[in-house]
Amino acid sequence: MRRNAIIGLIAIVIVIISAWLPWITVQADEGLRTYSGMQSEGSSFGEPGKLSILVAVLTGILFLIQKDWAARVNLFTGGFLAAWSFRNLLLYSRCEMGICPDRHIGLWLSLIASLTAFVCVLMYRKKYVK
Repeated sequence: MRRNAIIGLIAIVIVIISAWLPWITVQADEGLRTYSGMQSEGSSFGEPGKLSILVAVLTGILFLIQKDWAARVNLFTGGFLAAWSFRNLLLYSRCEMGICPDRHIGLWLSLIASLTAFVCVLMYRKKYVK
């Protein structure tokens, strides 16, 4: 297994773990509310961590397959994962009606790890045999 695939798999595991870590904290009438990718009760965020986990697992499986078609499909899944994490950062960290959330480590870890996985996908090199 190549070094890029190992680093990519580590980044995928970090994306999966960061779905359960706190993403933001918002000051509400009842006190502080903490939201993660899997827990967003009382908000309209949904649960974007489920799709992050699904795409991350698919990307991880494609890292393990040493075929050319898997590397090509992994370009799409890795790019989608990076774009989805960036979308989550924009969606969760925006201010609404003068209330700005405090960003936490889970949101940043998800973005950095998904970008790392995408860079590992881009660095895939095919061995040519003469």
